[in-house]
Amino acid sequence: MKQKAKCKQQAFTRIELIVVIILVLVGLVVILLLSVAKGIRRGVSRTECPYTLRDIGTAYRIWAEDHNGHFAASESVSNGGWKELLANPDQGAICWTNYAIMANELQTPKLLLCVADDRQAAANFTNGFDNTHVSYFVGVSANSNAPNSILAGDRNLGGGIEPDRDYGFSPKSDKGNDVAMQTNSLTGPVSWSLKMHSFGNPSGAGTILLSDGSSRFVSSSSSFRQNWQPFAGYTTNWPAGHFPATPSIRLVFP
Repeated sequence: MKQKAKCKQQAFTRIELIVVIILVLVGLVVILLLSVAKGIRRGVSRTECPYTLRDIGTAYRIWAEDHNGHFAASESVSNGGWKELLANPDQGAICWTNYAIMANELQTPKLLLCVADDRQAAANFTNGFDNTHVSYFVGVSANSNAPNSILAGDRNLGGGIEPDRDYGFSPKSDKGNDVAMQTNSLTGPVSWSLKMHSFGNPSGAGTILLSDGSSRFVSSSSSFRQNWQPFAGYTTNWPAGHFPATPSIRLVFP
């Protein structure tokens, strides 16, 4: 009776071993390059975005100089602003209007896209420009006479002290959000979500634009709550029937 042949276990040949080593090394190099690229992107965005917001701030102030010292959200529609539209609640869907109004001063919609955002810049302000091309919320009651009032900032701000995993007050639907943010950070805390400049860091990070035209990179959510939220401004032009806790500032998110 014939015995069944036993299977022999074959070891790697020298060539196969070399191929495996090469593949492992290639994988390690790819991981390293991706890590370096992410670090470069993080560094570039944290350096570039404050300058970008500063350019947006210049556009705001040029527009205000030609409109009674008012920013677009505080100027009447008859004089080129959108104040009357804000007499209605839930104006997040038209947040983009604030920036379209300043098209001449901004010159290009590319300024409105943060390099750390996953949205895409619009080609121009006329064909299909909407919230999907905007990275920054609007502080509709910012006052040029109150230099620390918040005029704009990264859209990934959300309520509470636990950071949202997505974009906070700026929803995926691109319908925007109309938010009453209490300036008392103890009763109305907010935090940067894990997106954009936070790069997944639970302490969060983001950039803001002040009404004096200066920009600030805020390195953590706690820093925002302590150093900026209490001085963000004070809104009086709430829609009829809306009585948020005071003092609060109205922020419109794209």
